[in-house]
Amino acid sequence: MKKILALLLALCMVFALAACGEPAATESQAPADDAPASEAPADDGAASGDKVIKIGVFEPQSGDNGAGGKQEILGMQYAHSLTPTVEIGGETYNVELVYADNGSTTDKAPTAAAELVSKDVSLVLGSYGSSVAMAGGPVFDEAGLAAIGVTCTNPQITAGNDYYFRICFLDNFQAQVLVNFAKDKFSAQKAYCLGELGNEYDQGLIAFFEQNFDGEVIKDSFPTNTSDFSTYLTKAVAEDVDVIFCPVSIAYATQIVKLAASMDLDIPLLGSDTLDSNMVLEAAQGSNVQLYVSTFYQEGGSPEFDDGIKAWLNEDSTAMTNNGGNDTIAAVTAMGYDAYYVALEALKAAGSTDKAAVKAALPDVTYTGVSGSIAFDEQGDAIRDTAYIKTADTANNAWTLETVQTVE
Repeated sequence: MKKILALLLALCMVFALAACGEPAATESQAPADDAPASEAPADDGAASGDKVIKIGVFEPQSGDNGAGGKQEILGMQYAHSLTPTVEIGGETYNVELVYADNGSTTDKAPTAAAELVSKDVSLVLGSYGSSVAMAGGPVFDEAGLAAIGVTCTNPQITAGNDYYFRICFLDNFQAQVLVNFAKDKFSAQKAYCLGELGNEYDQGLIAFFEQNFDGEVIKDSFPTNTSDFSTYLTKAVAEDVDVIFCPVSIAYATQIVKLAASMDLDIPLLGSDTLDSNMVLEAAQGSNVQLYVSTFYQEGGSPEFDDGIKAWLNEDSTAMTNNGGNDTIAAVTAMGYDAYYVALEALKAAGSTDKAAVKAALPDVTYTGVSGSIAFDEQGDAIRDTAYIKTADTANNAWTLETVQTVE
């Protein structure tokens, strides 16, 4: 009888060990529903029994900001392809990127945030778009899960939320940069500002622009799903303004730029970081539109990064599609790349996959990336003092560096 019991016990131990050795899904193994529009390389080298650390990706892959979200994700995926593992507490972990589409809307964002919490990620990256970051932030806060904002620039994101950090400059800084540029470049005394009604990002930037602009400001807001902007641009012309400031989503920006081109508008268009997109650039192609945008990175800032990601994009047709059909590097892609490495630094500093340990380590993390030096202040905001101003070379369909702008 003792021999039979011993045999049964041994068999139970074998089955238990087999169950414990089942590998967790890596990015390339994730179910189709969880994968972003751009797939990762087919094999990232994970083997049975390997340890896995999960990083949540809280980004829009649909809706008005879907194009920008996909480009931000591309930077994370490229970084992951180069560095798919991280050393935590003396052990090597495979990094799994876990995706949740926040849909570019404040009503979908909390659900997407809760989805990442339920999947036991150790920290979160995202989002592109301030409104969704503000909507998802309380979910991360309540769960004790740290999030690293990539290009969400509204100051309210980190205000009152100890769990939200970010690596980008803020809207009050960005607005001041654009005001200074408008004065320096165009001696602007009268500005027309246009944004989406109820959009925290648009309206916040316009408010900061107005606060800093020493001159007359005329403001208008358009309803969601507007498709005809002729009334607004015609008004700007009639008011004889010196510049037009429109910090809107890519979807609206392409429409506004195309209309400006068809009108042969000779008033300079100023845009925020959301307009730094291949799609917006193509909308101005072959026209006389004067388009200037503030942004986080300009091609040429890191030749090694530029060459590497261009080669990676050209090897993956899906990635190329999600980049707008060409290999022009969006600033948000560079920021997504840097955010991934900041996340790895936080994990290494924590020495643990525990989300509380990761959050505790984040305030002291520093990293020098392709977009510059990254560190956090007491609020969790990035310490930044410089922005790039790009202009659209409409003849060659390319962004060119206009100036590097600072705030005194």
